[in-house]
Parts: sequence; C-alpha cells; structure tokens
Amino acid sequence: MEISELEPLVILTGAGVSAESGIPTFRGAEGLWRTYRAEELATPTAFHRDPQLVWEFYAWRRERIAACKPNEAHLLLAEIEKQTSTFTLITQNVDGLHAAAGSSNIIELHGSIWRMRCTNCGGHWDDRNVPLGELPPPCPNCGEKARPDVVWFGETLDPVVLDSAFETVKNARMMLVIGTSGIVYPAAELPRVCKARGASVIEINTEETPISGIADQVYQNKATIGLQDWWADQQKN
Repeated sequence: MEISELEPLVILTGAGVSAESGIPTFRGAEGLWRTYRAEELATPTAFHRDPQLVWEFYAWRRERIAACKPNEAHLLLAEIEKQTSTFTLITQNVDGLHAAAGSSNIIELHGSIWRMRCTNCGGHWDDRNVPLGELPPPCPNCGEKARPDVVWFGETLDPVVLDSAFETVKNARMMLVIGTSGIVYPAAELPRVCKARGASVIEINTEETPISGIADQVYQNKATIGLQDWWADQQKN
C-alpha cells in the first residue's frame, strides 16, 4: 500500500504504549505510592490540602520516568511520521517518551509531567531537573508555587488542545488507537468521531476495549508487537 493511502494518519496512544518502557500506570498494580492511590493525589483538592505531598508523588514519578527509555513502539511511530506527510500523534500520556523517540507533531491531551504551571500568574515552563530541588517548585516570575502542568482528575482538558484533537480526527483517513482503555473521555470519543466521518479505525491492545466493537481491524497484542505487525501488513499490501 502506498503511504499516501493512509493519510491523513492519526494516532491515539494511551498508557499501554508506555507500559513496555516500565512506566507505572494509574490503574495497574504499581498504581500505589506509599499508602495512596494515584487517583487520591492527582486532584486539585489534594494539591490545595497538601501541595508538598502531591509534589513528593510527582517528584517520584519524574524520577521513575527519567530512568525509562522510548520502546520500539515509540520509535516506530517516529519513523512512520518521517515517512508520511500528514501525521498527527495524539497522546493521553504525560511522560514525554514520544518526543524523546523523535515524534514532533504531538498533541498532549493531558499535559506533560516535564512542564510546570504557576498557580498564581499562570506562567508555563519546562523543567527536566531530576531530582527536583525545592518542593513545591517556585515560579521564576512571581515566586509563587507551581504545579505540574497536567490534567488532574476533576479538571477539564485545555479547550484549545481538545479542539485541535477533534479537528484532526475529523479529517483523518485512518486512525490507530494504541494501548488506550477506551473508557476515559473525552479521549475515548475521538475514535468514534473518526469512524463516524468514514475513516478506518485500527486498534492495537492486549485486551478487548469499548473501541474494539467499532474498529475495522484489531491487533490483540502489546503495542510494540501489534504496531510492528500492522506496519508490516501495510508494506505487503
């Protein structure tokens, strides 16, 4: 198959892609930190109550992520992007591994753990220091405390980012949905919008999800193997 026949190609990735790099997931067995569930700490309420505790959790997560490398799925997606002219990668992950692998046209639905946001002036900046120094980190502009620039439970997604994602899938010819549960909205709506607009939806996941029923093709495998199998099939067709 000619690469142009896949375009515009849109990718949606979830935690299943990064799991093979050793990134712990919120819902997995490693989702427990000290005596807290991640869902108890990744909230505005928790940060308001105890910003030091929340930042200790995120500092630990940053250290865990910093020790991880992009896996074959991340690397192959970056290679596919190089071979296509209209490619967008939408990710629910905040770990930055897609960019580390070489992908460039990325929409980060849930933000980035490597970016800070001031709770006072709203300034944003990247910070890849591991370990972090002062917790909570101070804003370099006004000195007030910063928070991770990620979307917490109970928060809405940035409307500009979300609009960009929906506009992208509306124009897609094919969408790959890789390693996402298909239950977290609004991300879970993206494949449905894509399908309703007449595009092909391909799912790669180790288990059946709500997306499986609408997918044109399902590769039931982990991200690295499933993506390699799909890409090999495109070379053969």
